[in-house]
Amino acid sequence: MPVSYEYERPALTVDCVLFGLDEEGLKVLLIRRGMEPYQGKWALPGGFVRVGEALRNAAERELEEEAGVKNVFLEQLYTFGDPGRDPREHVVSVAYYALVNLEDHDVVADTDASDAGWFALDDLPGLAFDHEEILEVAKERLKGKIRYQPIGFELLPELFSLSRLQKLYEAVLERPLDKRNFRKKLLKLGILEETDEVEKDVARRAARLYRFDREAYDRMVKEGFELQL
Repeated sequence: MPVSYEYERPALTVDCVLFGLDEEGLKVLLIRRGMEPYQGKWALPGGFVRVGEALRNAAERELEEEAGVKNVFLEQLYTFGDPGRDPREHVVSVAYYALVNLEDHDVVADTDASDAGWFALDDLPGLAFDHEEILEVAKERLKGKIRYQPIGFELLPELFSLSRLQKLYEAVLERPLDKRNFRKKLLKLGILEETDEVEKDVARRAARLYRFDREAYDRMVKEGFELQL
């Protein structure tokens, strides 16, 4: 039997913060809005949740529709519900965030997005709605996450140097780390496997390449730890 409600209800949306890493540092996926409000402005991928649609499914659908990105593992971040955050009406947004390897995800704008691309966190355009606030919350969550869970499996290629892993942590923490101390602590975790391969096509001395021990990595993600950097 249909149910009627005495009070009006706010609309519901999802917004997605996707972090990626390349040689230049940590980046975030943005789309350029192709319609009002904020037509032409850059924003996080997202949109309205359909009736009967699960939140995670809505987030996955919007990522694929707006940026051509699919098959990413999303974690729920926070709920943003300021009544004035959307000029159209009272809209509550459930934000998600994810870590992805840029090499695995080519972005292509679609539906109500006129463009899409990866932007360096230190060189962002002005964002629509309250998406700058959402991004800041996601950055702080990521900073906290690396202190109790290992990160990198989702962001790095299969084989990587310890220097690249350190650059990842420095990008997230937004500060330099002592090379010797960082390597000592990460190797002690037992989640890295040294390989016989080295970097190729580099001007400097080629560094040894490592890979994550997936079983040990997944176990540590589940159990957690405390990493002081």
